[in-house]
Amino acid sequence: MGKTRSINNIIITGATGMVGEGVLLKCLKSPEIDSILVINRKPCGYTHPKLKEIIHSDFFDFSPIQDQLSGYNACFFCLGITSVGADDDTYYKMTYTLTMHVAETLSKLNDNMTFCYVSGGGTNENERLKWARVKGKTESDLMKLPFKQVFNFRPGFIKPVEPQKYVNKFYKYVNWLFPIGRAIYPNGFCTMGELGNAMVNTLSHNNERRTLEGKDIIAFANEPL
Repeated sequence: MGKTRSINNIIITGATGMVGEGVLLKCLKSPEIDSILVINRKPCGYTHPKLKEIIHSDFFDFSPIQDQLSGYNACFFCLGITSVGADDDTYYKMTYTLTMHVAETLSKLNDNMTFCYVSGGGTNENERLKWARVKGKTESDLMKLPFKQVFNFRPGFIKPVEPQKYVNKFYKYVNWLFPIGRAIYPNGFCTMGELGNAMVNTLSHNNERRTLEGKDIIAFANEPL
């Protein structure tokens, strides 16, 4: 007899951003994912039989939608802002405080949940750079929550997949550099497909807490199901 597959019902945040959209597209295609709930401030623009969307404006208060957030065994948290142009208080609030509120809420409602957090290459709680330090603290405190598993993803340059709509113009102009960068520094370059597949593959693991750098993301993406 073949291996029995678990039912995987997941939550994705940030589906109207480049990373969240790319992960959503991979999950929609994945036979390992049975249902997807996306929580957005605005419609993501996708429809699919296994996709449900909640439009919710205040990510600092999930109480109005809390009764719709149980019964899920994973959250792929892809929501975030750039530190460029953001003052320290705003960046801390939108990165650490927001993430921890969502994670604490979900950990109370789902006792068998895997939480995947997208931070970024260079994240370090002891780093002088604001963004690296704040994301490092976020990673560290997520590890302490009562999830089944926590994976902190630290991608560098991410090559988008077709037919993504929410792609930063920077990536459109420099995609041609990807093969060169991957050859020279593979730890800093992955594709959106690899990132999405790696997240899906965390669901075949059990009781782990890990930080995944670029090479780790690629290795996870290529694990046999």
